[in-house]
Amino acid sequence: MTLSDYVKRRNGVPLGNSDSLSNMLNRSLGAGKFSIFWQYWNPIWGYYLGKYIFKPLKFIFPSALSLIITFVVCGFIHDLAIMLLKLKFTLLLTPWFLFMGLSVILGDYAKIDYSRFPWMARAVINILVISSCLLIAYQVRI
Repeated sequence: MTLSDYVKRRNGVPLGNSDSLSNMLNRSLGAGKFSIFWQYWNPIWGYYLGKYIFKPLKFIFPSALSLIITFVVCGFIHDLAIMLLKLKFTLLLTPWFLFMGLSVILGDYAKIDYSRFPWMARAVINILVISSCLLIAYQVRI
C-alpha cells in the first residue's frame, strides 16, 4: 500500500486535502477504543512506523511486543529531536509512548470499548488516557 492510499484510507480524503487535519482529529479523538485512536492519529508518521518498524519486528516478536517496541522507538525519535535542539540528554517522550503503547495493549486485552458513547465522551476518554500516560511518564522521566 502506498502512502497516498494509506492516508486516504485513514483520513477519508487524499493526501494534502484541506480536510485532512480535521478528519484526522475527528476520527482519532472520536475513536471508541484507544487502539483505534492510533489508527487515525498522524497517518503519515503511522505509515512509516508501520512499514519500517512494526512490520519487521512482527517477524521476530509477537504483535503486542512489536507494538510496544514501535511506540518506544517513536517516543525515542521524538526525544532525539528535542535532545538535538536542546543539546541535552532527556527522556520524557520515550516513557510516555511506552505507557501509551501499554495502554493500547491492555485496553485491547481488557476489551475496553466506549464506541457507544457520544463523540465528546470518547474524545474526553482518549485525552484522559493520553494525559494519564504523560503524568506517569513525568514520574519516571530520566
